[in-house]
Amino acid sequence: MSSAPSWKVKLLYDGQCPLCLREVNFLRRKDNGRGLICFVDVAADDYDPSRHGGVTFRAAMERIHGVLPDGTVLQNVAVFRYVYEVLGMGWVYGITKLPGIGQLADWVYGIWAKYRLQLTGRPDLITLIQNREERQACGAGDRCRLETSGTDT
Repeated sequence: MSSAPSWKVKLLYDGQCPLCLREVNFLRRKDNGRGLICFVDVAADDYDPSRHGGVTFRAAMERIHGVLPDGTVLQNVAVFRYVYEVLGMGWVYGITKLPGIGQLADWVYGIWAKYRLQLTGRPDLITLIQNREERQACGAGDRCRLETSGTDT
């Protein structure tokens, strides 16, 4: 018999994104050890979509996702709105509940999501996916790339 999780939402984030990490670190401080938010780094090589609402690495890298204990998957500004509500700061995103404002916020977020890798100086999504698949196929993390690069140090 399994008990209900103590967390209210899993926040799927890109642990390699400097701006994402700023937000996550802020939210961790606001969570203050209560465990209300389960932070899941989708950039980690052991990220498993089957444990996180079926959200694939590609989907998680394309836009933010949150997973509720019942398996419901949230996307876009709804994730931020829910996380902030859980942490007692719902007023921050409260305006996005208004008709039109929520859609506008999602549209603006969509632009950010589309260009965030480029804006943060990272490779494009296809390259990140290929690199991830190579690491997973190797099973040895960064050692594989170093061992097969043909360089002697």
